[in-house]
Amino acid sequence: MKSTAFTPQERITSISLAGVFSLRMFGMFVVLPVLSLYVGSFDQVDGLSVGFAIGIYGLTQAIFQVPFGRLSDSWGRKNTIYVGLIIFAVGSVIAALASNALVLCLGRAVQGAGAISSVVIALNADLTRDVVRTKSMAIIGIAIGITFMVSIVLGPLLGALIGVRGIFILTAVLTVFAGFVIRMYVPDPPAQIAANPSSRALLSSVLKNPQLNRLNFGIFSLHGILMATFVVVPFQLRLLIDEPNTWAVYFFVMLASVLVMFPLMLLSERKGKSKEAFLISICSIALACLALYIFRTDLWVFGICLVLFFAGFNLLEATLPSLVSKIADARSKGTALGVYSSSQYIGTFLGGATGGLILDAFGNKGVFLFCGLWAGIWIVIAVGSVFPGREFPGDEASKENAHR
Repeated sequence: MKSTAFTPQERITSISLAGVFSLRMFGMFVVLPVLSLYVGSFDQVDGLSVGFAIGIYGLTQAIFQVPFGRLSDSWGRKNTIYVGLIIFAVGSVIAALASNALVLCLGRAVQGAGAISSVVIALNADLTRDVVRTKSMAIIGIAIGITFMVSIVLGPLLGALIGVRGIFILTAVLTVFAGFVIRMYVPDPPAQIAANPSSRALLSSVLKNPQLNRLNFGIFSLHGILMATFVVVPFQLRLLIDEPNTWAVYFFVMLASVLVMFPLMLLSERKGKSKEAFLISICSIALACLALYIFRTDLWVFGICLVLFFAGFNLLEATLPSLVSKIADARSKGTALGVYSSSQYIGTFLGGATGGLILDAFGNKGVFLFCGLWAGIWIVIAVGSVFPGREFPGDEASKENAHR
């Protein structure tokens, strides 16, 4: 029987790649609480400009995920990651130097063009055994979740201390450091295996899998709702509290969301109620958005709504990629995760752009209502999900059930 414990190399690889993800995602998340206000300070901007600045990196991420993945197959994972990190750093510098919304959007688009998420996941797959890959993916997912929470709190603090331009420069520096981590701590993968001649068939099987499609719609919705919400949350919060103090609200929200999320995690992991915890998380997001539509002018209610929102968000952000890796057939995990990543970033772009359009037409309340209805549609689709058992993928009956 194969050991399910990490080897020393697998442990170092998992932690290092989680660190690379975190350093890179920190730059994307940390600007969320301050970016819409920053774009609003430019001349001649509207809600659509704000939405594009927030979400356009998702469009270029979605476009370049597959090309970067194919490049990594022929040129090597680590070389491709270095190129992606350089592109991301260049985009960060462009955004830092921007003097208008158009150049800022260009910088954000260039940031997104360094689309290495699927390559990092593929490198992780190259360097870990099947029996520990789910644990390795969980480490990456948890690291991203922690990074998100820390980033949201630090965003307003860093914005006040070094400004949004300084945040973009810091992002570029951290990106260079991520390349150093790859170079020093992540071993070279084995020689690349020749491309699978049936890659189209694998893609077709992934796209025809209803359970994977539900998860892909889930990550599409999760990040779409997040970006649409953050088109308006900073503006709404500034109406309720002085801008220098917004970090305290985010700190309270993130801390409390972890406390609220903890019982959901226990329900999922110890009680075996993964689906119930999953659906409750989506419901908490829907309820929070609809409550913000009605009660957005009271600071305490606003904070409680954000707690509910992020409790659901954080659990789903950590759960979804692990579920994809469990449900996908071993031969198509890379393809499934590529489709999953593309779905996430398409949602990022459409959420930001649509949120900006709705902000122009209906104001803050219209965006909150839109997000609540979007989450409601997600609930209806997610009800049909079949979740793998704890022993999955070794449990063949559970695997077969998940593909139906």
